[in-house]
Amino acid sequence: MILYIIARGCEFMKIKYELIKKDKNTNARYGILNTNHGSYETPIFMPVGTQATVKTLSPEELKEMNSAVILSNTYHLWLRPGEDIVEKAGGLHSFMHYDGPILTDSGGFQVFSLAKNKKKDIVEEGVHFKSHLDGRKLLLTPELSIQIQNKLDSDIAMSFDECPPASADYTYLKNSVERTLRWAKRGKAVHQNDNQSLFGIVQGGAYEDLRKFSAIETVKMNFDGYSIGGVANDGESKEDMYKAIDYSIPYLPSDKPRYLMGVGEPIDLLEGVERGIDMFDCVLPTRLARHANAFTRYGKINLRNQKYKEDFAPIEETCDCYACKHYTKAYIRHLMVAGETFGARLLSIHNIRFLIHMMEEIRASIRENQFLEYKNTFLKNYKDKKND
Repeated sequence: MILYIIARGCEFMKIKYELIKKDKNTNARYGILNTNHGSYETPIFMPVGTQATVKTLSPEELKEMNSAVILSNTYHLWLRPGEDIVEKAGGLHSFMHYDGPILTDSGGFQVFSLAKNKKKDIVEEGVHFKSHLDGRKLLLTPELSIQIQNKLDSDIAMSFDECPPASADYTYLKNSVERTLRWAKRGKAVHQNDNQSLFGIVQGGAYEDLRKFSAIETVKMNFDGYSIGGVANDGESKEDMYKAIDYSIPYLPSDKPRYLMGVGEPIDLLEGVERGIDMFDCVLPTRLARHANAFTRYGKINLRNQKYKEDFAPIEETCDCYACKHYTKAYIRHLMVAGETFGARLLSIHNIRFLIHMMEEIRASIRENQFLEYKNTFLKNYKDKKND
């Protein structure tokens, strides 16, 4: 069993997570995420459609890859076309013609990473910043973030949190965690979409006591799911990322989904699953594609490399994606060198399908109590053999 969808008819509900099986040797877990737009196996990788589109791809292509949940971005959709336009269109599903589940992030990360000149003023009310599009002065508050997401009508909305830099010290992070908790309460208080689930976000850097405090206090608010945030910031080490997961997971309920935000490297997916994560997202597959990079089981390759000029094999012989079934590395290299967007499309299809297929294999390994064997085999191939 790879993936199945159950039609919900006219029934509407909050998402529900069913824990089906735990791996006998690790914290890896296999479950089912039930949503208003189908039921899907976890662990799962979620492609990112920042501006109500996964770059260069159609919804139909995503479904052909067995994509389930995809992401859209509150910050970007607030600035354009505006949440009122999306609401008038019937919500995000109708607006972007995607009939699977959609998760919207809160806009918090974008406020901290994209604000014009990265100048921002964090106050108790929210964050003052300038639009990265036109320099307008804006204020995003926990309440406004949730109200925008209510109108977008995603299946899952995210609490508005502060995204501290990786360089933040203990004192800063302690104050940031406390502020994020206050913001979470304020956002939850105004959440009014009965068909939409709301996730809380655990912060605290790589400090064990802060992660524990943040997780315990966030769980007290009884969210529909829980995210581990602050793990995909510039400058953060892999060691700190794994610490953040290890310090948070013990305090998150087993009957609700656990989401690691902004993570999509294959090695990190394996490490996250081993620690008990159910959901992952990242822009990496399409970003790499735009730079001619492709995932393979033996590491990433760059198809601009001269050695692929006469390579008439697919990116991967065993891959079942559209790109690998129909096109060669030589052809895709030609497209990328010539600046043709079809090349980025084909690489996006491959990269997203690669991660989705990887998660299918991971789920099978958990069901068969063979996750560690799968992980070790994958890492041996991925690390030891360098194509470029």
